[in-house]
Amino acid sequence: MSDVSPWWWVAAGAVLVLLGGRWLWHFGRAVQVERARELFRLQHERFEELVLNAAAATGKPRGLTWASCAITGAAVLARDAAGGILALVPVEVRFEPEAGSDMEANPLAREPRPATAVFTFAKGHWHTDGRVVFNLDPAKAAATFGTTVIEH
Repeated sequence: MSDVSPWWWVAAGAVLVLLGGRWLWHFGRAVQVERARELFRLQHERFEELVLNAAAATGKPRGLTWASCAITGAAVLARDAAGGILALVPVEVRFEPEAGSDMEANPLAREPRPATAVFTFAKGHWHTDGRVVFNLDPAKAAATFGTTVIEH
């Protein structure tokens, strides 16, 4: 063993530390995804109201009032470009025309509309800014946003 350079041991140790660090990083990301998935499942019911209130506060679309937002299926978890976790949730949105608006006479204004609500997971909690993507299911919304869907 005397003919083995001490630098070889240093290099081998550094490689082991790097491999261990990489494993821990991947393990931590997997734990974070599972925590996000479980928290979403547990708080599912209150998210309809969160989306409704946040989306209504944006004032869009003009001439319509957000009447209801019902979750219609399972959330699809995805990672955005920065590595954050998103939940893309299929919803059905209903509007009521505002009195005196151009939409009041439009019969389609009251029709339910399929959409995908977007939630972000940050600091251990789910948040929404009211972003709703109409006419796209979660898988198509993920492709449109350029996100990576997280498999189970």
